[in-house]
Amino acid sequence: MKSYSLTFRAGAGALRSVRGEGFDISSVGTIAGASGGAKWLVLSQLDRAILGNLVPNMTSPVHLIGSSIGSWRFACYAQNNPIAAIERFERAYLEQTYSEKPDIHEITAKSREILALVLGVTGVDEILANPLFRTHVMAVRSRHITASENRGVLAAGLVAAATLNAISRKTLGLFFERALFFDKRDVPPFFDLVGFPIQRIELSAENLQDAVVATGSIPLVLSGVRDIQGAKRGMYRDGGVIDYHLDLPHSSRESLTLFPHFYDRIVPGWFDKKLKWRKPHPGNVDRTILISPSAEFVAKLPNAKIPDRSDFLNYTPGERVKAWKSCVAACAELADEFNEVMATDRLAARLQPLW
Repeated sequence: MKSYSLTFRAGAGALRSVRGEGFDISSVGTIAGASGGAKWLVLSQLDRAILGNLVPNMTSPVHLIGSSIGSWRFACYAQNNPIAAIERFERAYLEQTYSEKPDIHEITAKSREILALVLGVTGVDEILANPLFRTHVMAVRSRHITASENRGVLAAGLVAAATLNAISRKTLGLFFERALFFDKRDVPPFFDLVGFPIQRIELSAENLQDAVVATGSIPLVLSGVRDIQGAKRGMYRDGGVIDYHLDLPHSSRESLTLFPHFYDRIVPGWFDKKLKWRKPHPGNVDRTILISPSAEFVAKLPNAKIPDRSDFLNYTPGERVKAWKSCVAACAELADEFNEVMATDRLAARLQPLW
């Protein structure tokens, strides 16, 4: 049996649609991007392929919904020269350096520095005025003790949240509130989210950078962002806490969602990573096409793994950069296979059920 570098999985509605009618690029109404930190490096070449070969044939509006690193990637997608932005992001991410024992303030400052390089002088205005893309950022507003920046207090709050989450995911609403920063030009299909407390904040030139920083602010690793313009007062943190892999309605009934992802599965929340039974609601991903590296491909990467945050601890800085650059170079194979599948109209033949 032939070994592939990519897997293509789809929700039931998308599977029926593509197998029955073929894949129409103009039917894509949403592109989704999950939390995952350094894992995004395995997608940077695939992002280039999507931007170079699919996006020119998409019709407006296309909603970009990301949490954490997904929103950082989409801050590149929605600029006037998105591939150049991806290249800036990749270079800055690969080359980030720290003192021997960086504290939370040093890591937070580096995050701001990288985002400034990614956006440049005009990036914010370009994102807000993009004629095709509508950018939406999912963060959380911390409640009660999870709003504290005292490490002990915050850690206790996270332990409590994780413990109750194992019983019921709904209990996360006791500790966190969804914060959807949205492009007001078009209402996205996930605007009327239910299940958790939520506030909706118009994305603007005054709050876009803070929203992107906030959604990547991993608790205990980076400082939260306090009192974002246009939002309720409070502490804002990583959107992946609730929406790790975006268990929310991706698409309208008429549209499809592309979801370039690190894995061939969707984990609803940050605290669900070890809860194998916790899966997204089928209706949320009914029209979703998940594209991810195959297990066979990952086995060929340096140390047979996708980059992740633990690499900062397990490698020397030189070893980490070498491994990450090797991964990015190897992932050109993913882009080539994706382009071939699209050019030869082989998506229907390659699609598998999402579960």
